[in-house]
Amino acid sequence: MQLNYRLNRMFSEQGKCFNVAIDHGLFNEMSFLEGIEDMRQAIDVIVDANPDCIQLTVGQARHLQSLKGKNKPGLVLRTDVANVYGDKLPNFLFSEIVEEAVEQAVRLDSVALCVNLLLLPEQPELHYQCIKNISKLKREAEKYGMPLMIEPLVMQGNENKGGYMVDGDIHKILPLVRQAVELGADIIKADPCEHVEEYHRVIEVAGGIPVLVRGGGKASDEEIISRTVQLMKQGASGIVYGRNVIQHHDPAGMTKALMAIVHHNASKKEAFSNIN
Repeated sequence: MQLNYRLNRMFSEQGKCFNVAIDHGLFNEMSFLEGIEDMRQAIDVIVDANPDCIQLTVGQARHLQSLKGKNKPGLVLRTDVANVYGDKLPNFLFSEIVEEAVEQAVRLDSVALCVNLLLLPEQPELHYQCIKNISKLKREAEKYGMPLMIEPLVMQGNENKGGYMVDGDIHKILPLVRQAVELGADIIKADPCEHVEEYHRVIEVAGGIPVLVRGGGKASDEEIISRTVQLMKQGASGIVYGRNVIQHHDPAGMTKALMAIVHHNASKKEAFSNIN
């Protein structure tokens, strides 16, 4: 199956993956640019730390794919842009996929696509847009053997704490993850739940589809490292972290620490030894 050829580049022989998300500039939010103002430098630093994949947009993928050598991270291509991450929701909400996303992914030698399945309080039209996006991408992705990573993202109301706040209610996460699987996800990129010890339920409801855990908002080193250790023990296939890496004072060290957890079952103490 052609799909597996790309998945084999994304995941280790043990079925694990760390994907560093550096696609935040797509979302028109000033706070998202911290640490990635110079994209070439940001990507070079992460590449040197050797994660499995880097998640980029069609406009920035060239920085990774122009690098020479056969050992660079795989490209996960972000395919959609949304306007839901600010402190206040605008009057008109959208989640729009870029034109010819799958063809662009093939031309850029991507290992997978990434697309949102957004669930915001009292915003069913936005959820509907995401389902239409996924249905369109899935049909095209199948033609080219391009894996589709769906990101079921359960968010709190923006009026609570501002934008981009994860709702860790597992009773909301579980059905959204299952919906993503039913829509044809080849990989799930799912929210962490409030009680990490329950995350095995997310793995179970995905029914064998590999689950990579989102990093969510910025958190302390202690929280991120501890949470990641627990998530991997719960059965996650890996992680997709962005701001907790690229906005860290030592992005390369944090990448190495998280790679040690994901691929070598490092303890919290062992992981911290990689960070300066």
